[in-house]
Amino acid sequence: MNAFIRKHTSNAKNDILSGITVALALVPEAVAFAFVAGVDPLVGLYAAFMIGLITAIFGGRPGMISGATGALAVVMVSLVKEGNSMGAASENLGLYYLFVTVILMGIIQMLAGILKLGKFVRLIPHPVMMGFVNGLAIVIFASQLEMFPEINTESYRFLSKEWFDAIFSNIEFWKMTGFVLLTMALMFTLPKINKKIPEALVAIVVVSLIVIIGKIDIATVKSFIIEGSNGKVQGLKGGLPQFQSDIFYKIPFTWKTFAFIMPYAFILAAIGLIESLMTLNLIDELTETRGNSNKECIAQGGANIITGLFGGMGGCAMIGQSLINIKGGGRNRLSGITAALLLLVFILFASGLIEQVPIAALVGVMFMVVIGTFAWSSFRILHKIPISDALVLITVSLVTVWKNLAIAVVVGIIMSALVFAWENAKRIRARKRYKEDGTKVYDIYGPLFFGSIQTFNSKFDVKNDPEKVEIDFLESKVSDHSALEALFNLVERYEKVGKKVKLKHLSEECKDLMVKASPKLLNAIEESIDDPRYHVMAKDDFI
Repeated sequence: MNAFIRKHTSNAKNDILSGITVALALVPEAVAFAFVAGVDPLVGLYAAFMIGLITAIFGGRPGMISGATGALAVVMVSLVKEGNSMGAASENLGLYYLFVTVILMGIIQMLAGILKLGKFVRLIPHPVMMGFVNGLAIVIFASQLEMFPEINTESYRFLSKEWFDAIFSNIEFWKMTGFVLLTMALMFTLPKINKKIPEALVAIVVVSLIVIIGKIDIATVKSFIIEGSNGKVQGLKGGLPQFQSDIFYKIPFTWKTFAFIMPYAFILAAIGLIESLMTLNLIDELTETRGNSNKECIAQGGANIITGLFGGMGGCAMIGQSLINIKGGGRNRLSGITAALLLLVFILFASGLIEQVPIAALVGVMFMVVIGTFAWSSFRILHKIPISDALVLITVSLVTVWKNLAIAVVVGIIMSALVFAWENAKRIRARKRYKEDGTKVYDIYGPLFFGSIQTFNSKFDVKNDPEKVEIDFLESKVSDHSALEALFNLVERYEKVGKKVKLKHLSEECKDLMVKASPKLLNAIEESIDDPRYHVMAKDDFI
């Protein structure tokens, strides 16, 4: 027990300070994403608290922060709207359909963890990872630009005197810009003075004091909430999350309901897991440690089930807040627990204080996160890596911005897989030689799989070959069912013209599968003590 306590409190100071910073950054993010999804701000804040706390305690990646995210909120918009249209406006059915969908989303995520599907995130190529990071940085940057006061220049000709006057006369915009730049400058300068200083937290406190003491009229968290909700709410005040028993009698649990929410649940589960596991991989690289992806899947799923039952909008890992935590020195579970509990304290007791934090300070912090998130090295290496990898990197970045993370990653993986298959398809070779008795031997080199079958078949001259032929696979590997079918057809071609063919150095599994398909192939397969040992159909277990 003492060893356990020492392990998880060895970095307590940094974890707690970093957790405080993260909690401050979580408030406007959770509120903003709630507005995006079309639900009450408390629904987003409760999600940030419950998901953040549960994943911090039970998740597979200490130091990773989870909560309500924009990637999920964008999908929830249409879900809530469609749900609301199924009943009277006063019923607010969209919210309850959202809760049920989040619960189903959590079940799917838990099943993914139980079935150990989280390990497959390691199959994501590095160019896809870099594209994801770049695209997400752009998305975060774009979301922060929406916090700035609007400048109306539409009625003026571009670069005209009136156009410049409209820009420079907008005092609110320039005040916001000034405090954003001040926050960024503080975060850039403080680590040069002392690396132990939690620069994000100090920057937020300093800028907040300047605004409060100077009585500067600028947008704060409170004004942002009231404006975003059209004045319907009066700040962040709320109680503890309540069990949503209304779900069980307001939503009809019929096949129609299931058919409606299931597609949304799968999409949300996929986006949530992909974003969480890729964030986990990113933090693994930054901290040079290793998280448990399957454990994280189960924790994310369990957290979403709980938050759905207690009135939260669901969520997943947040790359921005996770990077704030890591940069602030947060490494253990204590940092995530601190952030979640402090967020609840803000909701219950200190809403008045957090409401006074200028939006500009939080935007400045997020801009610094964007700078730290974007893989600037990708510009340096674009001309050094294969064109196919560069194309994957750029495509994933663009699709992340255009669509969403899940689609971008799937597109990137498909592109990378096709490139890999194409390159390996060209590696199949056959060296031809003759034995003293006139037998022609084909020594096969390279992988035999669906992509290389056509090239493989072109190596053989069935019509002109001698009566005896040997095909040696000592330097090759039969990889899939398509390859087995190609061998079966090749043997048949030789037998149809009355020629004998022998297949040498096939794995035991390959031989068994071929004989099961056609027992007569047993005569064509030659046994040898040095036959290779490998599985067909990629049965390797990725641990």
